Parts: sequence; structure tokens; C-alpha cells
Amino acid sequence: MWGSSMVGFGSYHYEYQSGREGDMCRTGVSSRKGEISIYLTASGHEQDELLLKLGKHRMGKACLYISRLSEIDIDVLKALIAGSLAEVKRRYG
Repeated sequence: MWGSSMVGFGSYHYEYQSGREGDMCRTGVSSRKGEISIYLTASGHEQDELLLKLGKHRMGKACLYISRLSEIDIDVLKALIAGSLAEVKRRYG
């Protein structure tokens, strides 16, 4: 558990140029106010292409929001999560 409402998988330590640092899960999921939140790190062209194929969703800076699993393509979701995990590994080891 990460906090009181998020199930996280793995962990990494980050430090920004501003000096801010902390620990975060490599990926995570949380159910909030009628939506499922999936925490992703990757961004860029490949993620944008996958999001076009995903189905009904909205995307924040590092969080994917979906209402129902039945409204998205699960294989595309798997690819998004795998890409995010690879990017976390590339950035933070």
C-alpha cells in the first residue's frame, strides 16, 4: 500500500533538479470517486499513440483515469503499463 488508498508495485527514489526528492511506486492503481486511477511515468510519442487506441479515458500528468475496464482495450493498457515501467527503469534504475 502507498498511502491509504493506492496499491503500488515496486519502488524507486527520484530527485529533481529543483532538489525535491522522494520515493514512489513504479506503477500503481487506486479507485477514486467513480474512476480507476493508474499511475504511469512514461510519456511521448509511443504513449500518445497507445492512448488513441485505449478507449474511453482521460490523462493527467502522470495518471490515467478510466471509469470502467469494459470501456478500454486491456491489451493497450498492458502496453502502457509496460512502457511506463521500462521508462522508470531507464530513468531511475
